Amino acid sequence: MAKTNAKVTARKKRVQRIRVKISGTSDRPRLSVFRSNKHIYAQIIDDTQHKTLIAMSTGHKEFDAEGVGDKCEQAKKVGLLIAEKAKSAGIEKVVFDRGGYLYHGRIKALSDGAREGGLVF
Repeated sequence: MAKTNAKVTARKKRVQRIRVKISGTSDRPRLSVFRSNKHIYAQIIDDTQHKTLIAMSTGHKEFDAEGVGDKCEQAKKVGLLIAEKAKSAGIEKVVFDRGGYLYHGRIKALSDGAREGGLVF
């Protein structure tokens, strides 16, 4: 059996515990966040249809990192861009899924950017 990092295992448990309480519907989809060491990813997901409606990350071709400083500022810009895409798709209200991470740093910056962009959660 392969060894698994204790941090990764603990985060997966937190994700499952959160996902029992949070789910996205057609009228209020879920804004899910994943954070790696290098990038941050955000998806708007409709859990009733099991489809990803909108996705944005720091590695996405529409994301321009020039003039953006640290990772927190990049996360805020990703939040603004995903909110802009959601507004154009007719999505105004979402449920925020922090993905087992603390609501701090890059996760908080992404949610603040999404709120500034016009998403309500």
